[in-house]
Amino acid sequence: MDSLKDLTILVTGAARGIGRVIALTFAEYGAEVAFTGRKRDENFESLEKELLGFGVKAKGYVSDASDYESSQNTVNEIIKDFGKIDVLINNAGITKDNLLLRMSEQDWDDVININLKSVFNLTKAVIKPMMKARKGSIINMSSVVGVGGNAGQANYAASKAGIIGFTKSIAKELGSRNIRCNAIAPGFIATEMTENLPEKVIEDWIKDIPLKRIGTPEDVANACLFLASDLSGYITGQVLTVDGGMTI
Repeated sequence: MDSLKDLTILVTGAARGIGRVIALTFAEYGAEVAFTGRKRDENFESLEKELLGFGVKAKGYVSDASDYESSQNTVNEIIKDFGKIDVLINNAGITKDNLLLRMSEQDWDDVININLKSVFNLTKAVIKPMMKARKGSIINMSSVVGVGGNAGQANYAASKAGIIGFTKSIAKELGSRNIRCNAIAPGFIATEMTENLPEKVIEDWIKDIPLKRIGTPEDVANACLFLASDLSGYITGQVLTVDGGMTI
């Protein structure tokens, strides 16, 4: 993956979880990495330090991906610092699970704004410089829940399904400018959110996964590497499901 050494990557919501592993994986392969987080906390600072440890140019930016102006300003700042953005990975996201009967309007709005509106905000911000460069790869983090739905996650499922529709539309709009847009739909991935699940629940889930294991953040990061690189140069508008075969 030598081609990654020439790329500048922007990963949103990267201070923890899958986003953090994505950022570190790209740095390991020699890419320059910009990332965003909502606050400059210990996770934010340690990620910046780890990225720089790979000997690549890296910098974190405090930015709210769900805020339009903040996103525009952050992208402008990154381009000023790095000169370009070759790959955008829209990873920022939250969950506020509840049955619809008990779901508050605030829980709905928060998930839609952070998960879906953020994708609009950042994509809108990067397309002009990408069009000028006549190249780019946009990778949007969806979910198998966005494909098949899930009880108690109407807000999350709606946001992730919206990302898929957005991805396919942008792929059609920007394909002629050599800008590709794809989505990744992770399945059951081991993160901080899954650590507290009862062991019995995890065992039952694994029974339904043909590969008989929980996915790792590295599995998702590797899919991002592929969609960012020239190896996927003729792939756009697709949803790459990373779920061990769970949704077959």
